[in-house]
Amino acid sequence: MSIQRRTLLASAISLAAALTTSLSAHAAGTIRIAALQELSGTGATVGTNFKNGMDLAIQEINAAGGILGQKIEVTYADTQSNPGVSKGLAQKAVDDDVFAVFGPGFSGSILVSMNETKRAQIPNFTGGEAASVTMQGNPYVFRTALGQQVAMPKAARYMVQTLKAKTVAVIYGNNDYGKGGRDMITKALNELGAKVVADISTDPGKLDFSAPVLQAKQSNADVVFVYTNEEEAARCLRELRKQGVTKPIFGETVLTGQKVIELAGDAANGSMAHIGLSVDAPVPAMRAFKSRFEKAFRYIPDHNGIKGYTSVYVMKAGIEKAGKVDRIAFAKAMKGLKVSTAQYPNVLMDVSFDDKGDLDRESFIVEVRGGKQVVKEVLPALNKK
Repeated sequence: MSIQRRTLLASAISLAAALTTSLSAHAAGTIRIAALQELSGTGATVGTNFKNGMDLAIQEINAAGGILGQKIEVTYADTQSNPGVSKGLAQKAVDDDVFAVFGPGFSGSILVSMNETKRAQIPNFTGGEAASVTMQGNPYVFRTALGQQVAMPKAARYMVQTLKAKTVAVIYGNNDYGKGGRDMITKALNELGAKVVADISTDPGKLDFSAPVLQAKQSNADVVFVYTNEEEAARCLRELRKQGVTKPIFGETVLTGQKVIELAGDAANGSMAHIGLSVDAPVPAMRAFKSRFEKAFRYIPDHNGIKGYTSVYVMKAGIEKAGKVDRIAFAKAMKGLKVSTAQYPNVLMDVSFDDKGDLDRESFIVEVRGGKQVVKEVLPALNKK
């Protein structure tokens, strides 16, 4: 075979491979996505809720004809709540040439794994709230929840302006999520003239909160702010009640989540939080979602279930704005995307995305009463101020 013929043959093979790669993410009328979720380990509650929310949305969308006539096909993988496992699963998703990746939900895991999806130009949705997730200039990462840089100033304002806090004790988890939240709430409080008088780090998976709670109690702070993962938050609430802490107990999203309420029991009553999502929000579409989810899975979803559900509908809106199932076009369409419930009822609340992948929408101040979240106040989206 001549050199010219070998060159032509090699070029043809390369072109065929490129075409196969570009088409495989939506071959045979399907949009293939991968969900990397914490289905075991310390994040099992987070990942299971997110997965079930995704499943419900995918079922609804496919039953209605799919997206641009193409059905969604999803594969789930368990990160085991481990950043190293998450990175390996992200590499596999890249090898499988999926259209998009959903997860991981833990901030420490997405900070590791999103480098793999970025290199492959694969859109990556995450429930991770650490501010650093979207501060690295990754054009393919998109949040399913308010980032800490948006949520913490809202939480700080409520503590200072409504709870009249001049001093705060902060109990946080010693991981990327917890440390990021601690940094942001401290910064926001300082800007409002309040002071963190007890800065208390706790290890992930911690069982005994007697010492951290005693430290917070002895600080005599006006408010105790708790920012840990679900199981730890429930243990902390039980210990706070056991030690007779009477100062307001405040948190952000997780502290008053459904799983924490179930685990903490009566100890959860009276705790308050700023939250981005709640099935008990005074939003008819949210209440309807709660009913459908509970019917399908036999339990009440937390905010992670809402994030999983709405993220699939946001993907639908982004693809339809792009006008084609194309990863790069989709990522561009997501920049500045505004999704209204008038056009997409199943996003449940109007939402917008900025050029970093951060989202903005209304949020809530809630208090746990009688084992349920009760909305005390609705806070506007930043762009509506």
